Amino acid sequence: MTVTMTDSAFLQACRGTRPDRTPVWFMRQAGRSLPEYLALREGTAMLESCFRTDMVVEITMQPVRRYGVDAAIFFSDIVVPLKAIGVDLDIVPGVGPVVADPIRSANQLSQFRDIEPDDVTPITDAVTALVGELGTTPLIGFAGAPFTLASYLVEGGPSRDHRLTKQLMYSEPDLWHALLGRMAAIAGQFLRLQVEAGASAIQLFDSWAGTLSLADYETYVKPHSAAVLDSVADLDVPRIHFGVGTGELLHAMGDAGADVVGVDWRVPMDEAVRRVGPGRALQGNLDPTTLFAPTEFVHARAAEIIDAGRSAEGHVFNLGHGVLPATDPDALARLVDFVHGYEPAAS
Repeated sequence: MTVTMTDSAFLQACRGTRPDRTPVWFMRQAGRSLPEYLALREGTAMLESCFRTDMVVEITMQPVRRYGVDAAIFFSDIVVPLKAIGVDLDIVPGVGPVVADPIRSANQLSQFRDIEPDDVTPITDAVTALVGELGTTPLIGFAGAPFTLASYLVEGGPSRDHRLTKQLMYSEPDLWHALLGRMAAIAGQFLRLQVEAGASAIQLFDSWAGTLSLADYETYVKPHSAAVLDSVADLDVPRIHFGVGTGELLHAMGDAGADVVGVDWRVPMDEAVRRVGPGRALQGNLDPTTLFAPTEFVHARAAEIIDAGRSAEGHVFNLGHGVLPATDPDALARLVDFVHGYEPAAS
C-alpha cells in the first residue's frame, strides 16, 4: 500500500480525526540538545545559520532521523523575517534577540516593510529541499505572533515584566495597533511563503502572551493574531497556535482562528479540552523538565496526557514548551517509542 501525506498521523490529528497512533513531535527538537546539532553549529552565529539553506535542512532533519517523530519543525527563529527585511537586531548567545533601536515612536514603523520572496530565498529553498527529503513526514512552518515580536521590538530584548510593552500598549494604543498590524502582515507573509514552498502545517508562537490578562489579550492582541491566522486560511493547512502560561487565554487563542491549540504544562489536558471548547484539536503538554526524571515516571506522565487527550477532537503529543538544552536525547527517543506504542489499559 502506498503511504501518502494524507495518511500522516500528525495531519489527521490536527484535522480532528483519530489516527492509528498518537502522533508526537517536540518544540525545539531541531537542535539545542543534539550533539550533532552542536557540532554543526560550532562557530556559526544563530541568525547566520537560519539563512544558510544547507544548515537549515540538516538541522531540521537531525531529530527526524534520530527520533522518528511524526512531524519536522522548520529550523529558524521568530525574528528571522524581521532580520530579512533589514531590522537591526541580533540573537545574542545567552540573552536572546536584542534590538538596536527599540520602538518609541510612529516614525520608526516605516522600517517594517512587506517581505518580498527574494528576502527569504535561502529559507524557502530550504523548505523545498526539506519536503523532498522528508517524503511523507509533514514539515511545520512557523512564525512569531505579533505580540511577541512587538514585545522584543519595544523592550529591546527579552523582559521579565514587559513593562515597556504594556506602557506603550496602554498609553499609545494607536501606535500599538499600528505596530502589531505591521507584525501581523509580516508574520502572515512569512508563513504563506513557507506553505507555498511546501510546508504542510504552520505554528504561530506567542511566547509572551501569558503575561497578559484575558481582557488585554482580547483588546490589544487577539485581532492581530487572528489576522495572521486568517491570512493563510485559504491555503488549507492546519494552523497551530501556541503560547506559554496561557491557561486563561486558551479559548481566546483557539477563537483567533486556530485549528490546533498548543497547551503548556500548567493546565491538565482534560481541563484544556474543556477551556478550548469544541471544534479544535489540542497539542501538548508534558513539562519539559519531566524528561530529567526516571523513565518510568516520564512514561507514566505521558500516559496520563495521552489518556486525557482522548477527550479532545484530535490530540498531538508534545512538550508543554521547548526541549531544554541539557535534555538527554535518548530520553526523547524513549518517549517517542512509548507514545507510539501506548495503548490504554482495558477498563
